[in-house]
Amino acid sequence: MAFTRIDGKLVHWRDSGSRAAPAVVLVNSLGTDFRIWDEVVAALSRDWRVIVYDKRGHGLSDVPPGPYAIADFTDDLIGLADHLGLRRFSLVGLSIGGLIGQDLAVRAPERLAALVLADTAAKVGTAESWNARIDAVRKGGLAAIADPVMERWFTPAFHAERPDDLAGWRNALLRQPADGYIATCQALSQADLTAAIGAITVPTLAVAGDGDLSTPPDLVRAMAQRIPGAGFALIEGCGHIPPVEQPARLLALVTGHLEKHGRG
Repeated sequence: MAFTRIDGKLVHWRDSGSRAAPAVVLVNSLGTDFRIWDEVVAALSRDWRVIVYDKRGHGLSDVPPGPYAIADFTDDLIGLADHLGLRRFSLVGLSIGGLIGQDLAVRAPERLAALVLADTAAKVGTAESWNARIDAVRKGGLAAIADPVMERWFTPAFHAERPDDLAGWRNALLRQPADGYIATCQALSQADLTAAIGAITVPTLAVAGDGDLSTPPDLVRAMAQRIPGAGFALIEGCGHIPPVEQPARLLALVTGHLEKHGRG
């Protein structure tokens, strides 16, 4: 792992695989750090240069004062890519990571070779639902929302068959900075790329877990239908966090898309 300052803010990142290989950046979801990608990185980095990082307000990166906007996260990513010398790369974005990917594809399509949007949408939730979550965290910390978040993240089968893993990912949520979580929820409460994504020209694959309660498959499919030429794939037996619950199935979809479009 490594650290660098982007526009004065400390960013925690890790770079795996050959520097001569085509680059892929993996952008994680709300309330997680880059460890959610560990199993994907282990396999993907055999043939690709894979960069993961903690978004602002998450993990070991700085927690600048909020509120944040999706554009802030995109600017951070562009800054990190510039720091690493990545003029062109592919991106796999999960949940809010997918919103960051959409924003980058609209603003700077020349930077992206391929795009995978996992369990995300052009607009996620409503201002009212995000404000209710913000209020709950302000009053009771992340513990106040941890159990319902786990219900949305993982399928009933994961809860039943992998209780220790479930407990571990619950701990991971609880260890995220509450101020960063709130500021990121504020970004999500205002984010709506519905009108913009029809301009995306980057080859795009949208992916959804069939049991995702945060961004249900129909919402992901609706996003894909607005992006010209985008594909859509369903991962069976999976909730909101496929790199944890179904990493092999996600990896197969990602590598298939990257092999077609990510080496240019």
